[in-house]
Amino acid sequence: MSENARTPVDFWFDPLCPWAWMTSRWMLEVEKVRDVEVRWHVMSLSVLNEDKLDQLPEEYREALKDALAPVRVVTAARELHGDAVVGPLYTALGTRFHNEGAGATREAVAAALADVDLPADLIAYADRDTYDAELRASHREGIEKVGQEVGTPVIAVPGADGEQIAFFGPVVTPAPQGEAAARLWDGTLLVAATPGFYEIKRTRTAGPDFSNL
Repeated sequence: MSENARTPVDFWFDPLCPWAWMTSRWMLEVEKVRDVEVRWHVMSLSVLNEDKLDQLPEEYREALKDALAPVRVVTAARELHGDAVVGPLYTALGTRFHNEGAGATREAVAAALADVDLPADLIAYADRDTYDAELRASHREGIEKVGQEVGTPVIAVPGADGEQIAFFGPVVTPAPQGEAAARLWDGTLLVAATPGFYEIKRTRTAGPDFSNL
C-alpha cells in the first residue's frame, strides 16, 4: 500500500437487511472523517439460512423468499460491469427498499438499476443462477471471517500485524453522523483489535430509524 493510499474497509451486505443498510450509511459517514475507503461485497441471508429454514419464525421465512433476487442482480452487475457499480447500486436498492418503504420487489430492483444507469436487462438475473457460484464465493469469504452464528453486515479491516480484523456489525440506529460516526469507528476498531475479544451486545429497544438518511 502506498503512503497516500486510503485504508481499505471490506463490507459485506445483503440489500434486504435494514440493519446492514443502517451500518452502511454510517460507513459512508466514516469515509468522510477517516482515511478509509469502503469496498462493497455481497453476502446472502438466503444462503446463510438455507440449512435451517425450519428453525426460523414464519415471518422471517417469508421475508427470505424475496432475499435472493436482489443479491443475484447485484452480483450480475458486478460481474458484467465491474466492482465500481456495487456501492452505487446498493445505495439505490437500499434507498428504495428501506427509506422509501418499497420492499425488495422486482419493481424496486428495476427502478434502482435505472437510478444508477445500469442496463434494465440485469433484472432478468433475479431468476437465474448464472452467477450463483460467484455470489456464494463472496458470501463465503465474508462469513468465514466471523462465523456462521452472525449475519449481515460483516466488516473487515487490515490489522496492525497485517492480518484482517473482522467483525459483525456494529448494529446501530440511527446512523451516526460526522464526529459521532468517527468516534464509533475508532471505538469499534479498538474493541475488535483487542486480543481475545469475542462479543459485546445490548438489548435492542427499537427498529431501524431511517429519518436522517
